[in-house]
Amino acid sequence: MGIFMTAGGMVLEAAGGATPETAGGAAGAGIMMVLYIVMFGAIIYFMMIRPQKKEQKKMAAMLSTLEIGDCVLTNSGFYGIIIDITDDTVIVEFGNNKNCRIPMQKTSIAQIEKANAES
Repeated sequence: MGIFMTAGGMVLEAAGGATPETAGGAAGAGIMMVLYIVMFGAIIYFMMIRPQKKEQKKMAAMLSTLEIGDCVLTNSGFYGIIIDITDDTVIVEFGNNKNCRIPMQKTSIAQIEKANAES
């Protein structure tokens, strides 16, 4: 830094910015930072967001094929048979006791075994 520094250069240096002598290095560092952010965003997308969306599509496709008489496995580990279906709930009958009928949300179903697959 010389004695003949301009006022603009002093302001940039005081603010932590690049002086005309170091402007090329700062631009390169800025581009690298943007590249790191883009790479990190791509990694997050391909490692977290994309698989989650694929799983949601698979679950929606499975629940759309739900029919009365299907044997289901709930998220809590119980097996039951569907006896009624509404928009977002199902009534599931558990065990041999015909009085054990529990309404639950469709999203709590983990797996479906089709009724016609048993024959």
